[in-house]
Amino acid sequence: MRKRDHNVFTNAASLLICGLLAGVVVAAAAFPAVAMSGLAAKAGSETFDKLPTELTVKKAPQISYLYASDGKTPLATMYDENRRDVPLKDVAPAVGKALIAAEDKRFYEHNGVDMNGVARAFVANNQAGVTTQGASTLTMQYVRLTIAYSATHPQDVVAATEDTSARKLREMRYALQLDADLTKDEILEGYLNIAPFGNGAYGIFAASQVYFGKHPKSLKLEEAAMLAGMVKAPSDNDPTTKSGYPAALERRNWVLGEMVKTGAITEVEATAARAAKLTVKDKRTPNGCVATNKNDWGFFCDFFYRWWMEQETFGPTRYDRERRLKSGGYSIVTTLDPKTQKASKDAIERNVKTGKKEAMMLAAIEPGSGRVRALAVNRNYKLDDPKKPQNKISTNPAKKKKKIRGTYPNTTNPLLTGGGDITGYQAGSTFKIFTIVAALENGYPLHHTINAKPIAQTKYIVEYGSSAACKGTNKYCPQNASPSMAGPANMWTAFGRSVNTFFVPLQERVGAAKVVDAAKRMGITFRASNDLRYASNKEYANDWGAFTLGVSQTTPLELANSYATLAADGKYCEPIPVQQIRDQEGNKLDIANPRCEQRIKTEVARAAVDAARCPVGDDSSTSRCTSGTAQNVRGIVGKPVAGKSGTTDGEKTASLVVMTKQLAMAGILADPDWAETTQDMGHDVRGGVNPPVYQAMRDAMRGKKSIQFTPPSGKIIMGDQRTIPDVKCQPVSSALSRVKNAGFDAEVGGKVDSTCPAGTAAGTSPDGRTIKGGPVVIEVSNGKGAGGNPPPRR
Repeated sequence: MRKRDHNVFTNAASLLICGLLAGVVVAAAAFPAVAMSGLAAKAGSETFDKLPTELTVKKAPQISYLYASDGKTPLATMYDENRRDVPLKDVAPAVGKALIAAEDKRFYEHNGVDMNGVARAFVANNQAGVTTQGASTLTMQYVRLTIAYSATHPQDVVAATEDTSARKLREMRYALQLDADLTKDEILEGYLNIAPFGNGAYGIFAASQVYFGKHPKSLKLEEAAMLAGMVKAPSDNDPTTKSGYPAALERRNWVLGEMVKTGAITEVEATAARAAKLTVKDKRTPNGCVATNKNDWGFFCDFFYRWWMEQETFGPTRYDRERRLKSGGYSIVTTLDPKTQKASKDAIERNVKTGKKEAMMLAAIEPGSGRVRALAVNRNYKLDDPKKPQNKISTNPAKKKKKIRGTYPNTTNPLLTGGGDITGYQAGSTFKIFTIVAALENGYPLHHTINAKPIAQTKYIVEYGSSAACKGTNKYCPQNASPSMAGPANMWTAFGRSVNTFFVPLQERVGAAKVVDAAKRMGITFRASNDLRYASNKEYANDWGAFTLGVSQTTPLELANSYATLAADGKYCEPIPVQQIRDQEGNKLDIANPRCEQRIKTEVARAAVDAARCPVGDDSSTSRCTSGTAQNVRGIVGKPVAGKSGTTDGEKTASLVVMTKQLAMAGILADPDWAETTQDMGHDVRGGVNPPVYQAMRDAMRGKKSIQFTPPSGKIIMGDQRTIPDVKCQPVSSALSRVKNAGFDAEVGGKVDSTCPAGTAAGTSPDGRTIKGGPVVIEVSNGKGAGGNPPPRR
C-alpha cells in the first residue's frame, strides 16, 4: 500500500486532540480513579510536549541458521528469540485481516491513534470504575514492542511496558510519527514480525512453524484466526496445553466473528472455519548444539560454536559474540560434509559401538582450505540425565572410587577438537613425520641412512634407572617393537616399518627443537601444561628425546590437519568450520574465507608425503619402500594415499592418519576418562583403530577422482651419493679405515659366507654407492667360500 498523504489540518487536529485529551482521557482509560485529577492534566500539558519526536525502529532479534556444506541440509538453529522476519507478501492475507479484526478494526482509517477508541475506553472505564478497555491501536502496540527491543538499559524495557499515562502518551506520539513515516502495510508487517505468540515463538514465521509446522504463506483461515487471537494473551490462549486449548478455540471463533463484522470474510466462510478441527503441532524450534539435526553432528556444532566465540569480528567480548550469533539472523553454511560425516560415523559404529568406554574419534579436513568435513565419535552429544543417568562410572580409578560418572555414552566435551580440560591424546609414531620434515629442511635427503640398532643409546637424559634408560645409566635408550627392525634404514623404510631406533637418532642429528618447531608450524598446539613447557623453550625442547615417538598430546583434528599441510604441498590452513556467512541483509562476510599460509617448502612437503606412502602400501615411482605397518590401506581405499599408524607404550592409545589430495583423516582410539588406561587399544579392542579410519576414507572418497601425489625431485631424494671403496678380501682394520676416510660412517659387522680368507673383509653393506656420511657395514668373511647372497638393499 502506498504511503498515505497527510494534510496539515489532519495532522494538526490529531496533535491538538492528543495534546488536549492526553492528560484526561488517556489517564482515564488507564487509571479511572484519577481521571479528573490535576495530575492527569499536568501530564497532558507538560509531558507530551517533552517527548522525543523520533522513534528509532531497530530490528528485533533474529534466529541464526546453520546448514551443512551443501547449503541446504539443516544442521542447527541458534537463538535468544525464535524469530525470522518475513515480508507481508509471504504471509497469507487472512493473517493480517484476522489481526486487524481482533485488535484494531479502524486500522486503515486512523492516523496511528484512534480517538474514537480512546473516547470509548474513557467512557467504559469511567463507568466501571476500573480499567476494562484499552485504547491501543496496532500502531501503538508496535511502538511499545519496538521501544522494548530498542532499549539499551533494563529500565527502558520496564518503562516501555508499565501501565502508566506517561507510557500511553509516549506511544501515541510515536504512533503518529510511524503512521506518517510508514505505510499501513509496513506497520502491519513490522507488527507481525515482532509480536510474541507464546511457546518461544516470536513473529508470525516462528508461530507458523511452532504451531502448524508450515510457512506463514500457507496458513489456512482457521489457523490465521487462532494465531491472531493469541497475541492478546499467549499464555492464556495456549493451544498446546489442556486448559489453553478450549480458550484458544473460543478465541479463534470470536476472531472469525469479528472478521465477518469487518467484511473480511463471509458468514459461510466463518462457519466452515469454526467447524475445522484445530490441529496443533507444538513443535518448538530446536536451539543450540544439543538439538542438532542429527545427534552425532553436535560435536561439529560445538566446534563451530567455540570457533565463533573466538572471532573478534563478532564483538570485543565473548558476551557480545554470543549475542550476535543468537540474535543476528545469520545464514551460515558450515563445512560439514554429510557424506563424509556419515561415512565416519558408520565406520566407527561398525567397529567400536557407542557405549564402550574406548572413544573411537575421527576427524576429517580438506587439504588446502582447512575446511573441517567431519567430526565423529562413538558418543552421543548430550548431557547425561542426572535423574536417570546413562553414563557408566568413570574408568579413572580416582573417580571410580568416588563413583563419579564418565563420559560414555553421553558427553558434550570437545573430545575431537580439544578445549576445557580436554588437552588431547598421545598419537604415537604418527609424530615421526615431523622428524622427517625437519630433517629434509636441514639438508638430510630421503635416502639418508642410519644403521638402526636393536637398542639405541642417545644423548638425551632421563631419570636414572627408569624403564626408558639404558641399563645402569641416565641415557635415553629407545628400542623397536621387534628385533627384526634393526639394520640400515632410510626415511622410506624406517617410516614404513616405524623404526624407533632410526627416528630418535635422526632427531638427535637434526635437533629436537627443530622437530618440535616443524610440528608447531604444521598445526600441533601443545595444550597440556608439561608439553607446553617443552615446546615453548628451545633449550627444553632439545632435551625432548621421545618427542618423535609421539608422547606429546594432540587431538584427531590437529593430527589430521598436520598431515593435510603436507598433502597441500606445505600450505598450512587453520581448521575452519564455515565456508559462507551471510547477515540478515544477505551480505557475505569475508570471515569465512580460508586462512592459509605456506609453512613448509613445497619440495620438502612432497618428499615427506613420498615417505608417508610407505606405511599405507602406496609405493611411488621415487620411493624405496620395503613394507608398511598398515599396507592394506591403499587397496581398501582404492585411491592414492599416504599416512601413518601409531601406538604408545602399552598401546594405551592407537592412531592412524590416512590422506589423499582431497581429504585427510585422523583416527585416535583412547580412553578420555583415563589417559593411563591399562586397556590395549592396539589389539584388545576389536580391530583397533585402523578399520574405522580406512573404511571411512574409502566411503568418503567413493565417486571422487583419483589424484596422484606429485613426487619429489632433485637432491632431496638421494642426496649427495658417493662411491663406496671396494675393500673385498682386505684386512678388516684397513677396510674400516678406507671406508671412513671416504666420508662414510663405517663399522664392523658380523661374519658371512665368503670366498675371501677367514677374518678378512667380505665386502660392504650396502655396496656400490650410498649417501655421503651414510652408514656402511664391513662384513667379515668366515672363510667358508659359499659366497652367500648379500643383505637386501633398503
